[in-house]
Amino acid sequence: MKISFIRPNMYDDRSSDAMEPLCFAILKSLTPPDIEVALFDERLEDIPLDHSTDLVAMTVETYTARRAYEIADHFRRRGIPVVMGGYHPTFLPDEALEHADAVVRGDAENIWGRVVEDARNGALQRIYESAEFPSLDRCMPDRTIFAGKKYAPMGLVQFSRGCRFNCSFCSIRAFYGNSLRQRPVEDVVEDIRRSGRKHIFLVDDNLFVDIETTRTLFEALVPLNISWSCQVSIDIARDTDLVRLMRRSGCISALIGFESLDIDNLRELKKHWNTKWQSYDDAIKVFRDAGIMLYGTFVFGCDNDTADSFDKSVEFALRNKFLLANFNPLTPTPGAPLFDKMKKEGRLLHDRWWLDPDFGYGDATFEPRGMLADELTAGCFSARKKFNTANSIVRRMFDTHANFRTPYSAGIYLAANLMSRREIHRKQGRKLGSTKPATQPERHA
Repeated sequence: MKISFIRPNMYDDRSSDAMEPLCFAILKSLTPPDIEVALFDERLEDIPLDHSTDLVAMTVETYTARRAYEIADHFRRRGIPVVMGGYHPTFLPDEALEHADAVVRGDAENIWGRVVEDARNGALQRIYESAEFPSLDRCMPDRTIFAGKKYAPMGLVQFSRGCRFNCSFCSIRAFYGNSLRQRPVEDVVEDIRRSGRKHIFLVDDNLFVDIETTRTLFEALVPLNISWSCQVSIDIARDTDLVRLMRRSGCISALIGFESLDIDNLRELKKHWNTKWQSYDDAIKVFRDAGIMLYGTFVFGCDNDTADSFDKSVEFALRNKFLLANFNPLTPTPGAPLFDKMKKEGRLLHDRWWLDPDFGYGDATFEPRGMLADELTAGCFSARKKFNTANSIVRRMFDTHANFRTPYSAGIYLAANLMSRREIHRKQGRKLGSTKPATQPERHA
């Protein structure tokens, strides 16, 4: 039996900075050894639509749903069954089942073996869902599936799943519920060693599911002599010693969701805890004093936002010399409370924006109260361009606290900014899905 794992892209293009899709390394480790597997990542290569296989397994995000359905429809026309998993099919299984034979809802560890056996026997069920959240013990990804792929030289490793918070625009809590799980520290250390990478991105949505266990992980990372990056909630800045330990263990950059400079907006987003313990400036100083570069993210379109909000956020990001910053329209996604709210209020501009042929990447998806939808789209694009001017990149680079603290930090800073500057114009307004017909360009064994 052959299984083909497919990671669809958002649109027709190839990427020079794609990172390894960790979910497929996990599925590979759970697949019986007598089954042949192949991985096709559309960010790197064309999908061989005439590939000979017995089952196609796809991970689907909301932004890749349109393209995923196009690919799935093609394989199913050839009589090849398709199974989909990930956030989007979990929240919209009925939609996904219009294009797939089976959907895996939630985590796959407890049920992937059953999916494989049912496919082997020609008896796929429509829905697979574990009755309980699987333990993360002994979950060791098999990265041999990435052999020969030209991914970015940064290894992806997961420590925990879930988040302590429940922000209105985020679907993590809807996916994981109140379940907060961490892998054994020794497993994470071994996973990092096996990855063979000297720079690791810890992919946890919020690294601090349990602060004391995370502290133990940092202590275990010190002797590995690696560099690593992560996503964190800003509340950890109140523990200065913990942030210093992060840096000592190899952390050189962290992504923080600031979201807004307006407290009423933060309340609307259910993220007012952002400034509960410290001001933004005080929290940022803790990270900068430790030598950790910050990637700040902001969203616009809250009820208190106006046309002036964009420039204020850009000025804030420039003043704090962020490694990177992103300025995005607030986007309701399936599973998040914000989506249900906007739908109930009749403010959505598209019934399903992720499938609408008129929707472009970076477009507003709902009617904000303080500006027009077109102003929201244009304001975010303008903010990204202002932050990423050549002059801004140079001025932020020569920051000896963090961005230019070491030659390695400076190299990471420069590469990340040049990449970000290019991506701003490459992505903006791009229509989701493919403009190419689902043809069979060449034969693949």
